Amino acid sequence: MLLVSEENDVEEKLLRSGELARLAGVSTDLLRHYERIGIVPRPERASNGYRQYPAKALDRVQAVRRSLSLGFSLSELARIFAIRDHGGAPCRKVRNLAAEKLQQVERSLLELKALRRQLRETLLDWDRRLGKTPAGRRAELLHSLHQGSSGPRAIQPQLKKGFSQT
Repeated sequence: MLLVSEENDVEEKLLRSGELARLAGVSTDLLRHYERIGIVPRPERASNGYRQYPAKALDRVQAVRRSLSLGFSLSELARIFAIRDHGGAPCRKVRNLAAEKLQQVERSLLELKALRRQLRETLLDWDRRLGKTPAGRRAELLHSLHQGSSGPRAIQPQLKKGFSQT
């Protein structure tokens, strides 16, 4: 359906939710979720009650999908789009959030490199233990992880916020 805007006589195609979802590669349930949390503005309703999104909603959904792949959260995106939808310019906030995402990735890479080093040391130790252990006997590999200085350093799992080791 094409509508003519009275303000500037520009035609804008309205998309039903199924069509927008198909073009964006998401489900209609996800579109409704985005609408509920403020990522996609509430669409107009046709006389039959169907949602009718402006064509620019496709750009919004695609930007959200790309942003999520870079580590932005839905709550962050909802706040950013709220600022934008109210006439603000959240560009510096977006840039700062992206810099934080990069710092998190850098920390994760360092942790992964340390884990890789620990696993390599552990495998070398286990290979030595297995070489000294007769066939059919236990080498107590997992028990060796807590042996302190005589064995490889124990791998300390990074716990997510709100979780404890017990």
